[in-house]
Amino acid sequence: MATTTRDFYESLGVSRDAGQDEIQSAYRKLARTYHPDVNKDPGAEDRFKEISEAYSVLSDPATRRRYDAFGPDFRQVPEDVDPDTWARARAGRGARGRRPGAGAGAGPGGPAGFGEGVDFEDLLEGLFSGRGGGRAGRGWGPIPGADQEAEIELTVEEAYRGGRRSITVGGRRIDVNIPAGVTDGQRIRLAGQGGRGSDGAAAGDLYLIVRIAPHPRYRVEGRDIRVQLPVTPWEAALGASVAVDTPAGEAKVKVPAGSSSGRRLRLRGRGMPNPRGTPGDLFAEVRIMVPAALSDEERRLFEQLAAVSTFDPRRR
Repeated sequence: MATTTRDFYESLGVSRDAGQDEIQSAYRKLARTYHPDVNKDPGAEDRFKEISEAYSVLSDPATRRRYDAFGPDFRQVPEDVDPDTWARARAGRGARGRRPGAGAGAGPGGPAGFGEGVDFEDLLEGLFSGRGGGRAGRGWGPIPGADQEAEIELTVEEAYRGGRRSITVGGRRIDVNIPAGVTDGQRIRLAGQGGRGSDGAAAGDLYLIVRIAPHPRYRVEGRDIRVQLPVTPWEAALGASVAVDTPAGEAKVKVPAGSSSGRRLRLRGRGMPNPRGTPGDLFAEVRIMVPAALSDEERRLFEQLAAVSTFDPRRR
């Protein structure tokens, strides 16, 4: 299970009081910069995963509230713990320092990103001391299982259509229903599939973080999909209705007369589905292609066009 220590607000470059629109805008801008399909830097993929996780947490109001209350420990803290109690217990344990003989994971980079001098188990002991005493022979009392995370990689088509998948997590085989229209970085919650609870308490939840694999044709940005549209010189010059591939199948798009390479044609609502709102759009980018080898007749016609045309693309 991945542990994130960097502040999610810093990852997206927004303030802690940023609205949802600002958070979404920041994510889209960063995603366009660091998506592995467009950025071949060795660290781009890790940066993209970082901003995707930050967005998945901060875009969900309930998860964001828990993150604001408990910081990077929010996935380990049981649901019924009061934030003020947690803060006081953490401050008290930090002042006392680490107990002799505490596990090695309590230092920097240890459980929940506590930092040096604080033992996560010791802190939980303080929180639950009113529920049956501490560890040393007094019993913890029922403690819910911890939430866990895992990644699931999907093709663009799988993310578009959704469906059923079987995955293996921690040696367990789990059947997952993938909702149609999931996006990169989105979290799918599997209730009760996380860590086991103690003394009969409920198990935690398993959160699957969606990663959309690079695709030879499609580039996904949020819910929008971009695809190149090869056209002939005469289709670009005269205009035409041509076929374009989409994850849902073939669609028709009208290429206006006088289109140059790079022109973007928008197919509204043909991007990733959105079960809770407006679907994304598909953008087909015109790319003018010429024959690799010309027939005698084609060469004669191109030469004739070159002789009569006054068009100069290099003259402004």
